[in-house]
Amino acid sequence: MADIATITSLITPEAEALGLSLVRVIMIGGASDPTLQVMAEKASTRQLELADCEALSRRISDVIDAEEAAGRDPVEGAYRLEVSSPGIDRPLTRAADYTDWAGHEVRVKFTEPQDGAKQVSGIIDGIDDGGTVTITSPKGQRSFPFSSIAAAKLLLTDKLINATAPISTDGADTIKTES
Repeated sequence: MADIATITSLITPEAEALGLSLVRVIMIGGASDPTLQVMAEKASTRQLELADCEALSRRISDVIDAEEAAGRDPVEGAYRLEVSSPGIDRPLTRAADYTDWAGHEVRVKFTEPQDGAKQVSGIIDGIDDGGTVTITSPKGQRSFPFSSIAAAKLLLTDKLINATAPISTDGADTIKTES
């Protein structure tokens, strides 16, 4: 249906030209509602504004349309394009995420059981140069290869909310109270 590796290689330069880094590129929704989901962020702030989403969406559409016109359509059939930030309880898709988000709670699902577990939750300790991720769970410290991760997501906690508070509140709604 969609060649995610090709799409990612086509749109990475477009994101980088806008000062963004890709967090995740996947197809979701199945055959009834195929959606190309692209998550991105500004590397410097880990945030994404609506204008960034709009600009990236246009650039992605232009690149995919050009590929289709050249007979190299990386997405078969009709689909919807969704460009967004990864959100607060974001997926962890890159090895560097385990360094960036060390100290925060995560839920990790494995491609194959690791030490008898299909998933594990705990605090991220980090990732070493060999690609071994370590977390501290209620059952103790657990280490596993980054390559064994099927999906991982930060868990919403007060600590995470505080760590991801907007750098700027410009444009945020204000609440007016009467004196």
